[in-house]
Amino acid sequence: MYDLNENLKRSAQRFPDRAAYVFQGESVTYAELDQQVEYLAAALAKRGIGKGDAVALLLDNRPEFVSAYYAILRVGAAVVPMNPIYTPREIGYILSNSKAKAVIALSALEKTLSALRPELAELQFVVYTEPTGSELTIPQLIAERETEFARPERHEDDLAVILYTSGTTGQPKGAMLSHRNMDSNAEAMGVLFELEPDDRVVAVLPMFHVFCMTVCLNGPIRAGATVLIAQRFHPAEVIALIREQKASCFAGVPTMYNYMLQTPDAARRDFATIRVCCSGGASMPVELLHKFEDKFGVKIMEGYGLSEAAPATLFNPIRGTRKPGSVGIDLPGVSNKVVDPEGNEVPRGEVGELIVKGPNVMLGYLGLPEETKATLKDGWLYTGDLARMDEDGYVYIVDRKKDMILVDGYNVYPREVEEVLYQHPAIIEAAVIGVPDEVHGEAVKAFVALKEVAVSQEEIVAFCSDKLAKYKIPRQVEFVKELPKNSTGKILRRSLRK
Repeated sequence: MYDLNENLKRSAQRFPDRAAYVFQGESVTYAELDQQVEYLAAALAKRGIGKGDAVALLLDNRPEFVSAYYAILRVGAAVVPMNPIYTPREIGYILSNSKAKAVIALSALEKTLSALRPELAELQFVVYTEPTGSELTIPQLIAERETEFARPERHEDDLAVILYTSGTTGQPKGAMLSHRNMDSNAEAMGVLFELEPDDRVVAVLPMFHVFCMTVCLNGPIRAGATVLIAQRFHPAEVIALIREQKASCFAGVPTMYNYMLQTPDAARRDFATIRVCCSGGASMPVELLHKFEDKFGVKIMEGYGLSEAAPATLFNPIRGTRKPGSVGIDLPGVSNKVVDPEGNEVPRGEVGELIVKGPNVMLGYLGLPEETKATLKDGWLYTGDLARMDEDGYVYIVDRKKDMILVDGYNVYPREVEEVLYQHPAIIEAAVIGVPDEVHGEAVKAFVALKEVAVSQEEIVAFCSDKLAKYKIPRQVEFVKELPKNSTGKILRRSLRK
């Protein structure tokens, strides 16, 4: 049976003295972590939290996230992870929509949560990381040292996590992920990356994001490996952590790899202990992949996922063929297909919508039966991403359906233009969107961030002109200091459109 809580218990029994995590140089063993989780779970149960309840986490990357996450699961409740820098309006909406009975939060959010309390009928109590006055704190709950509580009956289809996905329109939707969804994906990633107890996995992606949760938290804990917690992404600090803590696995998004590549003193020796790097969250420009690998002597395995699939569905394998530019082949136990608007599989090499089936596919969207029906059809999850599959089953993400640009009736996929822009020696980052055009319907507009070099719009257009068909060439180029990104470092095209 798939059960995230059992994974921690099992690792604590098998490797009691092995470091479960290291944070700011201090390590905590599996036995110690399991004990903390037990105390926290009992304290939550004593205050009425149990099976079927939702508990929100408003925390950054820190040990408290790990212990709170597993304590919530241990009492049979569901975790609602949130970005602590969300606005009060966003926090209020998610707490209300998920009917969260409790919140475990950073002390800095006390003012925000106090102001929201009157609107949140379901919210019974808040626990902070440090004292704020009258509210409970995590150290207080652990200090109660309670271990007695009613152990819930478990089923692998029990709700484990409610992940709010930022919708391109309207309010975010709560993707409901069961223990089976989350744990099967952690297992598959462990198989794919050959995770062993000796591995040391860097967790610098935000823990409230499912990519980190599966690849850097649940996967390593399932394997009895050590999680190296980095509170924030600062390229030089993360490179130092990799070197000093002898990290063997690193997971990041393309912008993280780009920033590390641009770090002046970073050298091949810093990555000497790295066994595997993986990239997801957005497509990685092939030019960036080659430059990073050449400089640091590591291989980056690119993959694909989405919150609704807990998250991974495709990855380039460690052993066997890796195809730069592709997001790989089916993850163990998961099936991917590329289909036309009627749901029929398209011939290999043709572009269609990527759909996914497997034990990792969500239960549905919380309280949204119509949206669930539109996304889940006959057991398949419709991703909204355009892709093509080659003869060997390797998938290439072409773009989001919504991001496609229509110039004179021709399809322009932003990614294709961005790949060319990244080849320009002066460009650090690039993103492409469609803008209204009276003559052509839409025109291609590029946003670029440059190295310390003066380059004109005309030069960039000329650079693209012999590499792209005329209708794909950017008609406008806007220079920016850096591109807007979300908490995981993914470039936000919708912010550029605004």
